[in-house]
Amino acid sequence: MAEMLDECKPGEIGLDRRIHIMNDDGKIIRSNMHENYSIPDSKEDRNGIDQPLDDWLPITQSRRGNSWTATFHLLCSGIGIQTLSFPLAFVYIGWFWGIMCLSVAFVWQLYTIGLLVSLHESVPGTRFSRYLQLSMAAFGVKVGRVVAIFPVMYLSGGTCVMFIITGGGTMKLFYQLLCGDHCSSKHPLTTTEWFLVFICMAILVSLFCPNLHSAALVSFLGAIMAVGYCTILWVVFVAKGKVDGVVYDPSEAVTSESGRVRSVFNALGIIAVAFRGHNVVLEIQGTMPSTPNRSSSKFMLKGVVASYLIIAMCFFPLAIVGYWAFGNKFPTNGGMLTAISTTLNYHTSKSALGLIYIQIIISCVTAFQIYSMVVYDNLERAYATRARHECPKLIRNGIRIFFGGLTFFISVAFPFLPSIALVTGGISLHLTFGYPCLMWIAIKRPPMKSVKWWLNLGLGCLGIALSVLVVGGSVWNLVCRGLDANFFHPR
Repeated sequence: MAEMLDECKPGEIGLDRRIHIMNDDGKIIRSNMHENYSIPDSKEDRNGIDQPLDDWLPITQSRRGNSWTATFHLLCSGIGIQTLSFPLAFVYIGWFWGIMCLSVAFVWQLYTIGLLVSLHESVPGTRFSRYLQLSMAAFGVKVGRVVAIFPVMYLSGGTCVMFIITGGGTMKLFYQLLCGDHCSSKHPLTTTEWFLVFICMAILVSLFCPNLHSAALVSFLGAIMAVGYCTILWVVFVAKGKVDGVVYDPSEAVTSESGRVRSVFNALGIIAVAFRGHNVVLEIQGTMPSTPNRSSSKFMLKGVVASYLIIAMCFFPLAIVGYWAFGNKFPTNGGMLTAISTTLNYHTSKSALGLIYIQIIISCVTAFQIYSMVVYDNLERAYATRARHECPKLIRNGIRIFFGGLTFFISVAFPFLPSIALVTGGISLHLTFGYPCLMWIAIKRPPMKSVKWWLNLGLGCLGIALSVLVVGGSVWNLVCRGLDANFFHPR
């Protein structure tokens, strides 16, 4: 299939201008440049054929993905530790509104994923394999870069920092669970040292994953772990039953009127922030081949349907059963991992709790690979554009080590980030709920004031408003309750 764009100006980066030659099994056996196109100052392969810049970058270096690999990537990136906070949202808004808000958010973000998938090849002969590229095509180069580059890089890098804090903290809890009361006499590692152990593991894995498609097996393992700990938790809740004196009354959770308003904002934020991964959807689809008869959108939609059926089977039972088991007694302070350790430690076996910890750790390590790949891709693009040749293996590994060191430093400097997760997560909510709708209008250009035009305009504006609302409510809550900002002192 010829994947072409209009003529590029010197210095501009092409998206993907190749002819994919495929065999009967759908595997790419050769990729040539279209005869009317060549990238200025690009490297030549052994056959003297100009290679596009995309062939050098981690996201699009390999296009051998399929529906299965897309499912693994989406599951690994779509289920996170924020999922465990769903029962807390129900504590604030009750049964009806909790289920209603969770359902609306699920359908809304699934709709925006569908928009992103359809926009991937919305321009004939063009593939938008990165969120930033799609934003630039929709809003113009300057505006698109301004409105997307910071949220995308911030969300990818910030998510990796949260993985370090969560994964390293879980490693510490797992160690304490194993050694019990003997920890104090054996000079255990500090929290900072556990962060270092985690990032060393994550970077070590990344050195063996030069591109996104090569991380498919890693994502498969991460998907199993993520689904596993969600399922084990709600099964344990069902098996152990309700706690004594359980109450399902949001008015008793918060007494003051202003406190109730803040709690509603927090509940909306908890539910909205849990839906993540939109900043890597186009990148995942970019790992797939595409022909006139077998569009990548068809493969991707199968992966989206399969993965989000499984995600729904994780999210809804965990939220409903968790609130059913604990009601207003669901822990609200100390972080979700601490709440799990203190609550379940008296309700389940040490082996089951240890298994949950191991699954959370592996899930964080594997999901780190997907989100960090977006950062690696941008850094390698900057190098390849300036050097005008493919990033050498030594430089590529150096980029990964540099990024690992940077995220480790941030996690140690700001170990309280989970306490302000709704603020940090709310800043980028428009990438999930708002921008896809507005980009669809800008690229598809439906008739003005038609049903689709109004629908996407309304959802786009609501998505941006939701982001502002969640951030504002979270800041308000922090002002009222205070923040224990333990800079450079992870606990």
